[in-house]
Amino acid sequence: ATVLGLLVLPAVPAAAAPEATCAVAWGSQAKSAGPSTSPFSELVNVRTGRHACFDRMVVDLDGPASGYIVRYVNVYRADGSGQAIPLPGGAKIEIIVRAPAIDMNGDPTYPGVVGQRLPGVTVAGYDTFRSTRYGGAFEGQTSLGLGVRARLPFRVMKIGNRVVIDVAHHW
Repeated sequence: ATVLGLLVLPAVPAAAAPEATCAVAWGSQAKSAGPSTSPFSELVNVRTGRHACFDRMVVDLDGPASGYIVRYVNVYRADGSGQAIPLPGGAKIEIIVRAPAIDMNGDPTYPGVVGQRLPGVTVAGYDTFRSTRYGGAFEGQTSLGLGVRARLPFRVMKIGNRVVIDVAHHW
């Protein structure tokens, strides 16, 4: 049809945007990478974020990302003493970053208190994360606890001066 000399085309609905997929192939087995860096990078901050398909924890270091061990555990324990630390959630993830949270003079580079929530980190309202705890720094490494909704797949990456842990919302 034409209207005032203009060709009028029938309205066609716009194609729906492709739906984001949250399919992951990460698995829930322990993940680890490399030894400590030399010279040591020190742990200086921990933060979290929410994403469409996963919740993320970022461990900031003052130098190149160190090695790590990230795994599900039945009981989360303080690094050094082995004391059990309550970690609310359906499953518990132990995060060991091979970097101290104290400097060469013995001064803290991160204000965590063993057995307490991670300073400045709030996980209320997250899909997967339920709680955090500080496990301490001992012999050049630092332990963090992450309580999650259930045993879900996760991945760990070293990106620049960060160790990044993503835990999927679903299998």
